[in-house]
Amino acid sequence: MATMSGGEGAGMESTEPVLVCCELRKAFGDRTAVDGVSFEIAPGECYGLLGPNGAGKTTTISMLCGLLERDGGEVTVGGEPMEHTSVGAKAAIGYVPQEIALYPELSAGDNLRFFGRLYGLSGRTLEDRVTETIAAVGLTDRIKDRVGDFSGGMKRRANIAAGLLHQPKLLVLDEPTVGVDPQSRNAIMETVLELRDRGMAILYTTHYMEEAERLCHRVGIIDGGRLIAEGTRRELVGRISGLDRIALTAGGDLSELKALCQGLDGVTTVAVTSEGLELLAPDGGQILARVVEAATRAGAALTGVEIVEPDLEAVFLLLTGKELRD
Repeated sequence: MATMSGGEGAGMESTEPVLVCCELRKAFGDRTAVDGVSFEIAPGECYGLLGPNGAGKTTTISMLCGLLERDGGEVTVGGEPMEHTSVGAKAAIGYVPQEIALYPELSAGDNLRFFGRLYGLSGRTLEDRVTETIAAVGLTDRIKDRVGDFSGGMKRRANIAAGLLHQPKLLVLDEPTVGVDPQSRNAIMETVLELRDRGMAILYTTHYMEEAERLCHRVGIIDGGRLIAEGTRRELVGRISGLDRIALTAGGDLSELKALCQGLDGVTTVAVTSEGLELLAPDGGQILARVVEAATRAGAALTGVEIVEPDLEAVFLLLTGKELRD
């Protein structure tokens, strides 16, 4: 993967936060979507914003990028106040949405030239940036190919290149690996790691906890429109020290089994997962016999029981009662 020159490194020696969000609020009618969300991102930091569907992530991102007017709170990007009509603050952001924001009939290179001109780039500067950004996402050999012929993963990588053209201070990646093949997913994560390690501030949302564990220095967990926890992996996992995570593989109607498990002494959290149920309890070994008995009473087809070391997934489960992929 090529190393990109110039811009992203500019000002990276500063210790001032690149992004500051303070008490962001947004309501849609009677529904409060975001309720007092505050966080900062420093140069060279990848910050993971995690939450179940409907938690307020997209609304928060739309406000901090200046795409949606907020009801309250403040945002600064690179020291510039962000308002709905701000130009300087918006220019400091490279926003890569979930949807592919490219023209399928154009080649990858022509897409980047088009967006580069929108950023005010031209001539040799534009061509250099196109060359550098397409190399950064590993698509140099496909620069002349039509984007409509790309795989889903290649389209997402080209989407990231478009967000890097103008050398932003903050890169916002909204679920950049959704629906991509393993090779492209790994390529995207390698690109994020390289950008992060060269000093770019990155806001990263994902539905894959292993990505957050690998890429993010700090994680903020948002649920019900509020930031309910924030910290490094070690800090967050430390919140559930002394609890075991019990993973049950089971089929059938799990609602009765969930209710029975919630009634067991010592069980703090029970959540339905894609494979069955997950429980948090102080002593997983001692509670297993009662869990198996509960499965028998509920008529659930229990095919596997495992006690696993607490991790970010367990913290998320404890705080939200849901899997990240819910």
